[in-house]
Amino acid sequence: MIRVEIDGAVAVITIDRPEARNALDPPHILDLARAWDRLRDDPALRCGVITGAAGTFSAGMDLKKTIPAAAALARRERIPSEVFEALRRAADALLAGYDVGKPLVAAVDGPCLAGGADMLLATDVRYCSPRATFNWAEVALGLFPRGNATVLLTRQVGWVHAMDLLLTGRTIDADAAFRIGLVNEVVDDPLARALDTARLIAANAPLAVAGTRRAVREQWAMDLPAAYANQSRIAGQVMKSEDAAEGARAFTERRPPRFRGR
Repeated sequence: MIRVEIDGAVAVITIDRPEARNALDPPHILDLARAWDRLRDDPALRCGVITGAAGTFSAGMDLKKTIPAAAALARRERIPSEVFEALRRAADALLAGYDVGKPLVAAVDGPCLAGGADMLLATDVRYCSPRATFNWAEVALGLFPRGNATVLLTRQVGWVHAMDLLLTGRTIDADAAFRIGLVNEVVDDPLARALDTARLIAANAPLAVAGTRRAVREQWAMDLPAAYANQSRIAGQVMKSEDAAEGARAFTERRPPRFRGR
């Protein structure tokens, strides 16, 4: 369902439901949420890559499967326990308000739509193929984009681009996504490029990476005095680590550092 493959300190998470354009039905929702839990909780994993199988990233939620289950629940009807758990963890699966605490790199090949595009907004670095397409089409279905779009899209690509995408439901191609800053780069093999970047991230000092990522995310919505104070606090924690001392020693001794995450 959701494949998790380990490449050194990198977890490669693949949504594999090609018959439904990698849309997430209850079993896949639950599997994906548990994959994020694994990445978050395993100290040996330092970075994650998210991608989709068979030339599709994800079409988001499988509405044919999730809406009837949600409606039954709203009517207080009994539903299978695993379906109830999947509905409860749907936001986690799409990384809506769920932070794994480690860098995420996205590799997008083909459609990245609705909930799939919501998940993309929670990643830190993004590559796509020329075949990639993106949209948030909930308004065309009378729905509300309840994931990351109304919270993060304006912060990432700017007001006018975000509002155009959210209010029209239009689909954009890879070049347009690059032009507005939704992705880092358009490449023929986004998974290979994502893995290269993830390995570079994972080779760096884990406390420094985590602290830098945390500072950027926390300081996004702070005023300048609060942001600088928060930066100083996190920097102090990182600079007191054993890894910081090891990095300085390795630089002086002209050798590769051996980081231990402490």
